[in-house]
Amino acid sequence: VDREKTCPLLLRVFVNEGQHNLPDAYHRGRVPSNELQIYTWKDASLKELTNLIKDVHPSARAKGTMYNFALAFPDRRGTFHFKEVGTTSVAHTGPDDKLTLQSVRLEIGDFMDVAIRPPNEERSRGDRRAPLRRLGVGGDRGYRTRPY
Repeated sequence: VDREKTCPLLLRVFVNEGQHNLPDAYHRGRVPSNELQIYTWKDASLKELTNLIKDVHPSARAKGTMYNFALAFPDRRGTFHFKEVGTTSVAHTGPDDKLTLQSVRLEIGDFMDVAIRPPNEERSRGDRRAPLRRLGVGGDRGYRTRPY
């Protein structure tokens, strides 16, 4: 994408510490109050988004902090679904760092829900499952088709 010639898209990002927002928070036009609006392009990587979020959330800058990204999108009835798309870490390189919004199949109008897990929380829980799985939501990182 030529960022000089291509208009950016508005990505509405909802950041929550510890776990993802509950799907019920996205209901009938309501959204969580922890919104961050980012103008970006479809070739933006998850690591790039991590760095933008760090700029706004100083508490999430500690080495080893984990960022778990999930797309939140509605079906035809307006019920929101989550699809985990990747995890990044502050000061560490991982396999999901280079995933782009296009490669995780973000569509204009989707939301990005981000769970931030401080390093001490990650170690103290001993629970390595992704935050959505602990909530009993989603958990399928596969790139399956949308329900609509």
